[in-house]
Formats: sequence, C-alpha cells, structure tokens
Amino acid sequence: MGEREVTRGYLALLLPLAALWGASFLFIKVAVRDLEPSVVMECRLALTALALLPLLLVGRRGFVRADLRAVAFPGVVLGVVNSAIPFTLIAWGETHVDSGVAAIANASTPIWVALVAIPLLPSERASGLKLVGIVLGLVGVGVLTGAQPSAGGWAILGTLAVVLASFCYGASNIWLQPRFPTDRIVALVTLSMAVGAVALLPLALVQLPSSAPGWKPVGSVIALALGGTSVGLLVYYRMIERYGSARASLVTYLAPVAALAYGIGLLGESLTAAKVLGLLLILGGVALGSGIVRPLRRAVPAAPTA
Repeated sequence: MGEREVTRGYLALLLPLAALWGASFLFIKVAVRDLEPSVVMECRLALTALALLPLLLVGRRGFVRADLRAVAFPGVVLGVVNSAIPFTLIAWGETHVDSGVAAIANASTPIWVALVAIPLLPSERASGLKLVGIVLGLVGVGVLTGAQPSAGGWAILGTLAVVLASFCYGASNIWLQPRFPTDRIVALVTLSMAVGAVALLPLALVQLPSSAPGWKPVGSVIALALGGTSVGLLVYYRMIERYGSARASLVTYLAPVAALAYGIGLLGESLTAAKVLGLLLILGGVALGSGIVRPLRRAVPAAPTA
C-alpha cells in the first residue's frame, strides 16, 4: 500500500471519529444537567456493552469464548483505566466547565502519549516535525482556552479533571499497543465496557436520581453510548491497530474543533478571531504530528561514475 493510500485511509477514520467525539462532549454536558456523572457514565458503559454484544456474537460465532479469554487482561485494565475512571472524570469536569473547554482539555492526550512513550514504547517517541506538530497543536489548544469563559476555582478543577482523564487515555493506549489483540477489537471493546460498567456500578447506585429524568438527558446518554462510544471506540482501536497510538491520539486535537463547530452551528455561539486562530493551529499540528505534511527533501546529486 502506497503512502497516499495510507494517508487517505487514516483521514477516512480520523475525520468521522473527530466529529463523533466532538459531539460526545455536548451530549455529556446535556446529560449531567439532570443526572450525576457516575449515573451518566454507568448508562453509557452498560448500553455500549449491550449494543456491541450482538456484533460480537454474529461476527465471531464459535470463537466468542476464545476471543474473550484472549482479551481478558487488557479488557479489564482498559475497562477501569481507559473507561470508568476517565469517563467519570470528564463528566464531572463538565459540571464545572462547558463542553468546549472539556474537549480542549482532552486534546492534551497526544502529549501524554509522547511522554509515557519515552520509558515504555520507544517506537512511538515523537521527534522532529512530529514533536513540533504536537507542540503547535497544544498552542492552538491554549489559544482556544483563552477564548472560553472562566468561572473561578471550580472551573480550574473541572479542567484539571479532564486533563487527568486524558493522561489515563494516553497511558493506557501506550500500555495497550504492544499487547494489542489483533482481529479481536470487538471483543476487547465489549469486554472493557462491561468491566467499566461493573466497576462504576456501586457509585452509580448510590447517586441514582430520585425521579425519572427528561427525554433530553436520556436521549443524550443513548446517543453518547451508540455513537461516540460504540462506533467511536471501534474506529479508534482500528486506528491504533493500523497507524499506532501516537497518530490515533491526534484525533483529540480535532475533537475540540468539532465541538466548537457544533456550538456555533447548533447553539448560536459566536465565532471569534481567537477561535479561528486556534482552529488553524490545531489543524496544522495534526498535519505535522501525524506525518501527513512533510518537508521537501533536497535532491542529493548522484556520485560521478567513471
């Protein structure tokens, strides 16, 4: 497969995933207005596991038990470190910051991938233009952060909660890559969602609402589970399998861009110069950090022949 085909395949996964995950922050924001973060994420995890179970049974008929055994250990680790904990941290963070700020804070994931890779996964270490791309993207994140309203100490804590969730994502992705169960992505995601739901269940039961929620939070949780999680995680793990965790994690640069677009188009939010500049910087960071854009190399003259 040529480099152009690889780039086209990468973008075909990257852009739809960014659109899905950008919308996820909006769905979370709507849901946590009426439901506790643990309840929202418990429903998200449980619904995702249930939605993926038929796909697992049909797609790998006769091999389900073997598949689940093969992904048991990474499924348990990811269910807690990559699902239950970061999902809840982001939802809690969004009780104190808006969805755009949460999406922006989540864009720190590639930096954590790069830092955790230093001792654990040398093949994923960022250097040269890729490192420049990561820094450029984070500069764009900073510009966008400056364009968001602040609300004091709780907003800082909410943002830090999302950053901590991003660290969980980055660290777990680096940990997973050398252990990635090829051809068992559905089994891995299904098991990790089920494990995450079990791990979060005690806290969710304590925080159940006293009355039935309205259709908006219910619809948001369903959309979050089926779109941003079920489809989104399958696409994301396919990206890790094909292109590595560093390039896959760059989707978190585009997620805040998508969240910003939804806010402007659906919620009537204003478009400022700072937001446009942040958008351009983030897209530039993605292009360089993923290797899509590379410098032109000067041709080396051929050695004279006798």
